[in-house]
Amino acid sequence: MRTDTSVWRSRYNQWFAAPQTVVVQPTTWCNLDCAYCYLPFRKLHRTMTPEVARTLAESVAPLASGGPPLGIVWHGGEPLAVGPKTFTTLLSPFEDMRRAGRIRHYVQTNATLVTDTWCDLISAHDIRVGVSIDGPAAANTGRVDLRGRPAFDRILRGINRLRERCVPFSVISVVGAENTATTEELLEFLAGLGCESAGVNFEEIEGVNAERRSPTPQQAEEFWRRTLIWTRHHGGRLKVRELERLSEYLRLIRAGQHAEWDRRRLDPIPTVSAAGDVVLLSPELGDTPDPAYGGFLAGNILEQPLTEILRGAHRLHYVQEFLTGLDRCRSGCEFFDFCRGAQAANRYFENGSLATTATNYCRVSRQALVTALSVLAAEEDAA
Repeated sequence: MRTDTSVWRSRYNQWFAAPQTVVVQPTTWCNLDCAYCYLPFRKLHRTMTPEVARTLAESVAPLASGGPPLGIVWHGGEPLAVGPKTFTTLLSPFEDMRRAGRIRHYVQTNATLVTDTWCDLISAHDIRVGVSIDGPAAANTGRVDLRGRPAFDRILRGINRLRERCVPFSVISVVGAENTATTEELLEFLAGLGCESAGVNFEEIEGVNAERRSPTPQQAEEFWRRTLIWTRHHGGRLKVRELERLSEYLRLIRAGQHAEWDRRRLDPIPTVSAAGDVVLLSPELGDTPDPAYGGFLAGNILEQPLTEILRGAHRLHYVQEFLTGLDRCRSGCEFFDFCRGAQAANRYFENGSLATTATNYCRVSRQALVTALSVLAAEEDAA
């Protein structure tokens, strides 16, 4: 007779594949103090040690043994705040795997600290760069430094340095409720930056960001409608991450390849803190002191290899709750085939439990996008 553990293991394997991404926190500290930031310890100076980096490289080696390169994403606080020398030391244990094409580095930065030295390091290690900027200056009022001074000019200066040094970059923009009506200005601005692609993150209730107002589904639907119209008229000027994903889904469905889409499983996204602690499912769950979930800790790489931590993922209470929520989403949501379930952190921070279903995140980032496309298509058919 199968035990409960084996049932959970089977359910986990049904939903999750081996990691495609490992998120790594080189430091907790950030030189900015953005109004919507979810990180609770961004003013503390905790930096990853060379020992943790070496252990992490040893841990990811079995996960990077075949297939596409494993993504190592250096993210949050501000990775560049550790300085080029320390960052080079942290990268060193991964270098053989990088040269062999087994891993690929990514860094998510606010770009305020970008210099020629950083550009040299980024190019030497073939690091993919993501920059956080929310649009023109008026859309960046929430992005300030620790003294409350606007960071926009410094962000733009860093972006210009990347461009001058021919370092490719993508962009992530946080869109708050107050900025959903300026869609075209945002897209024109991002297209003018010369980024390879742009992602839209609607402001979310997460971590310590619990007071600010998130966009409504109605605001999001209008934002996506205008985004769809803009991209149609402006061809290849800007790739929008969310539209690219929807286009891929529709392309496969129309080609009769639904099974290929359906075979894609979720990434457990192991996130490793500067101290080596590991959380699964959502980086935003890190440093969340909820005793009911054991702080969402899955283990520590100084005590267990990452592969062993992942093998025990199905035993974690919060992972089991998330699997229950996924089953409920699949049985009750008409958007599930595209959406594939709400993000774990949003379920927790919005609803208090990972076993719940709909969140404002999935309403504005997934459902509103599909609805906007459907309504737009219906209007054009009726015209």
